Amino acid sequence: MSTTKKLDAELQKIIDACHHDPFAILGKHRLDAKTEIVRALLPDITELKIQPNNLSMQRIPKTPLFEWRGAIGTVAEHYQLEWKDNQGNSGILYDPYCFSTQLGDDDLHWFGEGKHWHAYRFLGAHLHKVDHIEGVLFAVWAPNAERISVVGDFNRWDGRCHQMRVRGGGGIWEIFIPGLSANTLYKFEIRNRQSGSIFLKSDPYGQGFELRPNTSTYVPDLPKHTWQDQDWMLNRKQQDWLHTAMSVYEVHLGSWQRDEQGNFLNYRELAHRLVDYVKRLGFSHIELLPVAEHPLDASWGYQITGYFAPTSRFGSPDDFRYFVDYCHQNHIGIILDWVPGHFPKDAHGLAWFDGTALYEYADPRQGEHRDWGTLIFNYGRYEVKNFLISNALYWLEEFHIDGLRVDAVASILYLDYSRQHGEWVPNVYGGNENLEAIAFLRELNSVAHGQYPGTLMIAEESTSWPQVTRPTWVGGLGFSMKWNMGWMHDTLEYISKEPVYRFYHHQNLTFGMLYAFTENFILPFSHDEVVHGKRSMLDKMPGDTWQRFANLRLLYTYMWTYPGKKLLFMGDEFGHGTEWNEDESLQWELLKLDVHQGIQTLIGDLNHLYRQSPALAQYEFEPRGFSWIDCHDAAQSVISYTRQGDNEILIVILNFTPVPRYNYRIGVSKEGICREVFNSDSCYYGGSNVGNLELTTEKVAWMGYEHSLSITLPPLAGIILKQQV
Repeated sequence: MSTTKKLDAELQKIIDACHHDPFAILGKHRLDAKTEIVRALLPDITELKIQPNNLSMQRIPKTPLFEWRGAIGTVAEHYQLEWKDNQGNSGILYDPYCFSTQLGDDDLHWFGEGKHWHAYRFLGAHLHKVDHIEGVLFAVWAPNAERISVVGDFNRWDGRCHQMRVRGGGGIWEIFIPGLSANTLYKFEIRNRQSGSIFLKSDPYGQGFELRPNTSTYVPDLPKHTWQDQDWMLNRKQQDWLHTAMSVYEVHLGSWQRDEQGNFLNYRELAHRLVDYVKRLGFSHIELLPVAEHPLDASWGYQITGYFAPTSRFGSPDDFRYFVDYCHQNHIGIILDWVPGHFPKDAHGLAWFDGTALYEYADPRQGEHRDWGTLIFNYGRYEVKNFLISNALYWLEEFHIDGLRVDAVASILYLDYSRQHGEWVPNVYGGNENLEAIAFLRELNSVAHGQYPGTLMIAEESTSWPQVTRPTWVGGLGFSMKWNMGWMHDTLEYISKEPVYRFYHHQNLTFGMLYAFTENFILPFSHDEVVHGKRSMLDKMPGDTWQRFANLRLLYTYMWTYPGKKLLFMGDEFGHGTEWNEDESLQWELLKLDVHQGIQTLIGDLNHLYRQSPALAQYEFEPRGFSWIDCHDAAQSVISYTRQGDNEILIVILNFTPVPRYNYRIGVSKEGICREVFNSDSCYYGGSNVGNLELTTEKVAWMGYEHSLSITLPPLAGIILKQQV
């Protein structure tokens, strides 16, 4: 009697969809030495038979459960269920509960250890075959769930139908559902163990999502794209990026260009348009604002709900593969903006995934970014660290991405980031460093560089944290490069001043050289500098129209001749007229005006000079590649310096006032002829065409040098002289 009551209770749990182990009840089981039982739960079904034996199953009265009992060996291992419903519909399907476990123990073990670098290969939804029976294998991590079901149109979104099995104590759930195919929409219905609360979640490892505002995941098809970038990938492994020019064009795909009706372009269309444009201007790389799936356009991609899915706004994963491949075939690298620092609170996403703080820290003093309204990953949890590192490798492997720009690294490193006293929890030593996050970043960079040589890992880090770009084995974080936020802020503060006041801020131009070679720096004028009332790059410039354009040309000349790789946001290359708006295309019509076309031509020429001149790229991370000629001429707001390669010397002189300076003398290290190879005041760029042709050094001692040059400095302009070696 007690056994019957226990069984009845177990069956009721199945009916109520709150059983922790549905495979123990549903499917085929041995009752005793001679008898086996088959149970199935199919709501709204009136008749059910087991095939191929045509065995009728009996409904347990007033329940959606069916049973058959008979001799052992009667029912095939992988039997089918033939059904009819009360509306006259019928069909036949394999019972998911007649299949054994599919996930390997090694996968579960290494995931639990936080060392499964390719967890996306077994978690999520994958086309799968068992004994020639095709279907989809689903797997999800949710250790605090009482029950998880896969729901979708295929089961009327009924969580009773496909309840998953839990594997051991690691919190992995799985189920193989035969008959499902690629593009099937699904979610996970999760019941929390403690509260009994039920909620729908998108798949954390989902590789495809519906177009927003819909939030279901879809089963990915096998990739059909055939890669043609083998030469690029081989060369990338061998390239000496430390000593090679790198000029990055930062792009938001949704607003770079749109079609005539204002709709988004497909990844394939964007590939051709962007490659043609970027090649013409001489950029070496495109950096994409986040393309992982996100529900809100206005987040620019920084509030991600689908970490393993290229956004469906612009097409399919294969369309995105085509985009990257086409760029590579045209010798353009792709850097992806990657966001491991936070995630949104959207109900269908990672937040409180199984009813508990699973991916995030439980304590809001650790787990919440109040400024952004987002949650912070729990970097100390092995499975969360595994999620992030395998996600990074997913983009590098599946889409051949050349580098990841890691967003908001400072917010990851500091426990008190944007927090007041009492709003954060110190580490075990009482400090403000997030020790778990530091370990995560070091492991991330070590694994990425080890698995995919030539990959660039780039930190957007805004503080003076030491050794961001130094190897982990000497105590560094292991990044390849770091954005030079200090240089960017100092430079923009200086250039926004009226020239008459620049005398008082001369140190903004010179201070950066005190730390220029402590890290491998990228000089960024990014999307963040042309939003939220900061004005467009052109509108930051003071003065009348002529002076604003001249200042912008001067600024870019300074940037391209200063040590460090270059990054420029889209639109800045032609002097975009307004702040960036993610809801509309750039103002391409401005290029009908000569002054805007002049800025674009200048950028193209600077890129060409940068890529062709060893003096500008060979030693941009080393002191031997730079030396001041004069950094003290604050009175005239002029700076001059040399850039050196093994067999080339370039002399750079920048005049930050609208006053032409004739017979301006600078010292030079060697005698000979100097030729002007670049002048931002050229009429080709919209300037006044003041400058120099060929200059010969004079034996006039100046500023510690035995020789000197007398030159003409154009107003609000920079010139570059090439000294014959």
